[in-house]
Amino acid sequence: MSDVVGATGAWREGDPVGDRRFVEVGSIPLERGGEIPDVTLAYESWGRLADDGRNAVLVLHALTGDSHVVGEVTDGHPSPGWWDDLVGPGKPLDTDRWFVVAPNVLGGCQGSTGPASIASDGRPWAGRFPWLTIRDLVTAEARLTDALGIGEWAAVLGGSMGGMRVLEWGAMYPDRVRGLAPLAVSATATADQIGLQSIQIQAIRSDPHYRDGGYLDAAHDDPSAPGPHAGLTLARRIAHWSYRSREEFSLRFGRAPQGEEDPLAGGRFAVQSYLDHHGEKLARRFDAVSYVLLTAAMNSHDVGRDRGGVATALRRVTGEVVVAGIDSDRLYPLEEQHALAHHLRVPGERATVIRSPYGHDGFLIESRQVGRIVTDLLDRVGGAPRGG
Repeated sequence: MSDVVGATGAWREGDPVGDRRFVEVGSIPLERGGEIPDVTLAYESWGRLADDGRNAVLVLHALTGDSHVVGEVTDGHPSPGWWDDLVGPGKPLDTDRWFVVAPNVLGGCQGSTGPASIASDGRPWAGRFPWLTIRDLVTAEARLTDALGIGEWAAVLGGSMGGMRVLEWGAMYPDRVRGLAPLAVSATATADQIGLQSIQIQAIRSDPHYRDGGYLDAAHDDPSAPGPHAGLTLARRIAHWSYRSREEFSLRFGRAPQGEEDPLAGGRFAVQSYLDHHGEKLARRFDAVSYVLLTAAMNSHDVGRDRGGVATALRRVTGEVVVAGIDSDRLYPLEEQHALAHHLRVPGERATVIRSPYGHDGFLIESRQVGRIVTDLLDRVGGAPRGG
């Protein structure tokens, strides 16, 4: 981890803005009580909002994503667009027809108010940032919707943590969403998912540099102060293992060593090197407290909480729905999307199956199949005639 510079990979005021725009959305009330004052959300957008406002589409990122859905790596954006093949002229989210908006979540680390942001006392929020639920993230996104002057979304789309927010949009604001596409997600976080994600949280909190988020406060005074890179890297290794399939790992790596390293003498297997690489990449562009808070928010996911259960909660959804899952997903197995399709009364009560060897990450990689799902949903909700 010697190539990681600084205590955090968070975007902070004074850094290059890139394609981000910023909206102040006021104080956000939290599901568990209290509020976060003076919240700013970062977002990016493509296309133009139609005069009647009916062509707006909300795209929601997963855990370590952000607003940069489209574009190259630049000084302002540490990672490339994560749905580049889906958004743009002539693509499934055709920006000659649709006005596409992608925010960075509340509690995130790429421009929206989060742990690395400066609080009213002039210090980083750091470990003082309140615990969040998925519903809190959606409350903030609804405020952004108001600020942008959008009355309703033609569609809300997202996978994984983004899919959790899609479901909450349907339950919390059914009259503001004409179409929903939750991808690679379940109606609730299962014990299996919570267990795996809690290990990631503990990996970060066990890093001696974490200090309950105090590294951010230390770095405010001393930019050379160390961050919990080892813990964040380990958490990402665990997560990335769950995002891919055992079949891919077997075919791609098998038991091959990494280069000239000898695994029988303390060297690495190729698959270890691959996971190391992804852990180190994340530590350069993400923040550890954000990772902890957003992973805990994913653990909170239960669309039926305080609503009479999942079936009752999902009866609130009134828009068109396409549910999709990935046949090799071991983190959110396909049967969970079939159950979701049943509760959402999708025709046939079966989810659309994305065929992929890549596991959970298939919703990011299989752009042709995901594109067909998006196109189908947008055709059903209407609101953006060609040439409009």
